[in-house]
Amino acid sequence: MNTSLNSSVHKDSSAHKDSSLCKSRLHQGYYRNGQNHRAGADVSFGDIVKIFGFRSIEIGRWVTAEEQQIAANLFFDALSDLMDILQVPMQVISLNSSLSLSFGKGGQKHSCAHYNSAKRQLALAKNAGGGALAHEWFHAFDHYICKRMFAIKQPHLFATEVWLNEMDTLVDHPLNQLLNSAFEAIFLNQHGQPSSLVSASVKVDSSQSIFYYARPQELGARSFECMIQSADIKNSFLAAGTLKSKEAKMGLYPSGDVLANVSRYFLTYFMTLGRALSQ
Repeated sequence: MNTSLNSSVHKDSSAHKDSSLCKSRLHQGYYRNGQNHRAGADVSFGDIVKIFGFRSIEIGRWVTAEEQQIAANLFFDALSDLMDILQVPMQVISLNSSLSLSFGKGGQKHSCAHYNSAKRQLALAKNAGGGALAHEWFHAFDHYICKRMFAIKQPHLFATEVWLNEMDTLVDHPLNQLLNSAFEAIFLNQHGQPSSLVSASVKVDSSQSIFYYARPQELGARSFECMIQSADIKNSFLAAGTLKSKEAKMGLYPSGDVLANVSRYFLTYFMTLGRALSQ
């Protein structure tokens, strides 16, 4: 599977070269215990486009051939592990070929990873993006599913923000009902009041005079990545830092019954979706 990069993989000519200090991170390795999907073989970013059906992958100018190889294997393993955890086919991972990827290209200030809704692109930094893939993938899913969960016309809205702000009514469908239950588990407690996760996020935002952690998109993405890290299949390139980090100790990730309920509804949703697509 060690094919050359195809026409859907682009090299960026505007990225800046990383420091030698950061360069070492990609070479340190990431823990995983999932299946050996590659059977010991290397894959290329071109393989990832073809196999998962991504629209394209862009690679930064200063990503060396060696780093491309390491990163391609990491991406492939992480996306395969995500597929196994959610029990969905590859087309779900690429969001029906609507999603593109970027690695080591440009970036945003103070961000090691981000999702660009205008470009429908998930981007990871070369040396600091490891562990953020599940978080950013959920942002992409949250954006993709919005028009399918709600009859809303705006192009750049996310399902979590539409749900929380009651901006539209839910489209009646069994899958939407399951996703609705997952959102309820994230945002509300058993009495219909803000969940402990929401309350902790609002408190942290208030202490820092920002509005970030309590944004519905971020609450949804942190809940999803925490569920992924809590799964039996472990992959630290896919998700990391949700259980014992400073942020976790501040209550910024779900735990206890909240995490259990979020996991149950999310996993049921994706398993049901996977079965429907396999029929």
